[in-house]
Amino acid sequence: MAKLITGALASLDGYIVDADGAFDWAMPSAEVHAFVNDLERPIGTYFYGRRMYEVMSAWERLADDPRISDVERDYASIWGDTDKIVYSSKLEQVTTARTRLERRFDADEVARLKAAAERDLSISGPHLAAEAVRAGLVDELFVFVFPVVVGGGTRLLPDGVRLDLQLLEERRFDEVVYLRYRLLA
Repeated sequence: MAKLITGALASLDGYIVDADGAFDWAMPSAEVHAFVNDLERPIGTYFYGRRMYEVMSAWERLADDPRISDVERDYASIWGDTDKIVYSSKLEQVTTARTRLERRFDADEVARLKAAAERDLSISGPHLAAEAVRAGLVDELFVFVFPVVVGGGTRLLPDGVRLDLQLLEERRFDEVVYLRYRLLA
């Protein structure tokens, strides 16, 4: 059975965007970006909430942009070659290839997809990932901790949920730290 993985770039105080909705403080270096590419390469399907999809869909447009770096071009290729499911009641349609729209998150359906998948799955967007965490579907969690405290915004992890974790991997990139955990039952 495939694993369902969630994770993000976050501030030291656990936010993925600040109170103004900005995340410019979490721009990865080329080394971090290349590492992310290697993490994403084996993913078979991305599950996105609407806002995360809207941010990530830029990668389809960037794929042919001569101004992006080789590591960004690599990520654009990875993103374009991966299936995507977007969960949104507000989005009218999806505009990217290999993408389908679902109106609501169905934990039982995600569990079926996970059981049938040959490749790992990734769930992104803090609200959508929180639903999967609460449903007990997430197997692994990772975070790239950036050296900033933003004091508020959108949290990486949901409130009101206790997660017992086992550290699987850690790595330091200059001032950014990568941590990967298994969620324990």
